Amino acid sequence: MSESCNHDCGSCPSASCGERTEQPNFLEAPHGRSSIKKVIGVVSGKGGVGKSLVTSMLAVLLNRRGAHTAILDADITGPSIPKAFGIRQKATGGEDGILPVKSKTGIDVMSINLLLEKDTDPVLWRGPILAGTVKQFWTDVIWQDVDYLFVDMPPGTGDVPMTVFQSIPLDGIVVVASPQDLVSMIVEKAVKMAQMMSIPILGLIENMSYIECPDCGKRISVFGESKIEETAKQYGLSVLARIPIDPKIASACDKGLVELVDGNWLDEAVETIEKL
Repeated sequence: MSESCNHDCGSCPSASCGERTEQPNFLEAPHGRSSIKKVIGVVSGKGGVGKSLVTSMLAVLLNRRGAHTAILDADITGPSIPKAFGIRQKATGGEDGILPVKSKTGIDVMSINLLLEKDTDPVLWRGPILAGTVKQFWTDVIWQDVDYLFVDMPPGTGDVPMTVFQSIPLDGIVVVASPQDLVSMIVEKAVKMAQMMSIPILGLIENMSYIECPDCGKRISVFGESKIEETAKQYGLSVLARIPIDPKIASACDKGLVELVDGNWLDEAVETIEKL
């Protein structure tokens, strides 16, 4: 503790002070013209589990129920949200701020691909710049009259997820996983990270949970028996959804038609978010 300490921990820049009684507040204010009611983070411990698919479908389903939804694509190095929605136009704006692009059904989307000259241009930035860009998507983008803003986070527990957790006032997160044992272990890392940073966890969503036989309707566990219930029970969480492996879903996303995907797998997750 410094000799000049005034015991006001909220304004103290020293995070290592042994006498600290409260954590520093790094929350950033959104753009002055933004109006956002609820912010939901979608996280995963590793890549390739379908986090962007879950983000897209949650936004689509709530949009169908009459809410104005939006997606902040925080996965700067691997953005896939614009492709899933078939968005090809670029974001516009001026000195006052950046305007997100609207999807076919009116969902607001902001992604690094909406600012790049070519969608296939790689983003070769280091962690602090990536984190700063995500922060700008919150502070410089004008999110108008949004009921639910979904933040599609990159996998893991690195700079960008930390920045989102610290800078954006999340009302809750959903954790996306797949059935493999390895993924279950990594899910625990994501859950523990959220708990350490006091972020409410709404529940777990398992993607690629099973495949359904088109002839007899039997459910087949392609990746073996799921451990998602055990993980959920260990942390007192709910399993909000199990999404099957369905070629129609993948085809719709590849064609930019995620807004046409139909299914009741995420109904419980949507209802949980509506209760916030």
